[in-house]
Amino acid sequence: MGKSPTSRQTPQTRPLDRAFFRRDPRRVARELLGKVLVRNLDDGQGRLTARIVEVEAYMGIEDPAAHAAAGNTARTAVLFGPPGRAYVYFIYGNHYCLNVSCEPEGQAGSVLFRALEPMSGIEEMARARGMEIHGPKDLIKLTSGPGRLAQAFGITRARDNGGDLTSTANSLWIGEDGYRARGIRVTRRIGITKAADRPLRYVLAGNAFVSGPKLASL
Repeated sequence: MGKSPTSRQTPQTRPLDRAFFRRDPRRVARELLGKVLVRNLDDGQGRLTARIVEVEAYMGIEDPAAHAAAGNTARTAVLFGPPGRAYVYFIYGNHYCLNVSCEPEGQAGSVLFRALEPMSGIEEMARARGMEIHGPKDLIKLTSGPGRLAQAFGITRARDNGGDLTSTANSLWIGEDGYRARGIRVTRRIGITKAADRPLRYVLAGNAFVSGPKLASL
């Protein structure tokens, strides 16, 4: 199967530092496009990697759609902690969603990962999803959507919630490999009912792995 234009990865993938996430979620969301989500497999058996192609920003306690709007609780404590931490929740009784905490500690912005473009470890991702990859359409289904990408990367609340996404010592982390995103679109968030009109969804324009509406923009 041919590689898409964004599938390039250099050997020098390095983790993003905490300062990257200690900012407004809108800036973080935009600049996460093109970065790489990495899962170090157990027992040194390689990595899963995928390009980040769609995210949504959530603005903390003043955002009705954000979990942080409920305040600092046992469930949302990670959002109020240090930036660059994984916040994982279970939704609709059937899948997990991955977020990363933003803003300085004590504030509660976050970014939701909505779609990835697989780069390496595709066979392992397919096994985790119970899929067989026969062509491009199957590959697109692998990590297009927050529940799908979480399943492909083995992300669960028990395993990953609170994990440091800025550290390669953590099995799940976010890296930079030199790729620069071009052609970013901003749209309304999707799949929510509260504050749904806010332009806080960021996608790589024209990328086949983006979930939901690909053309509507603001």
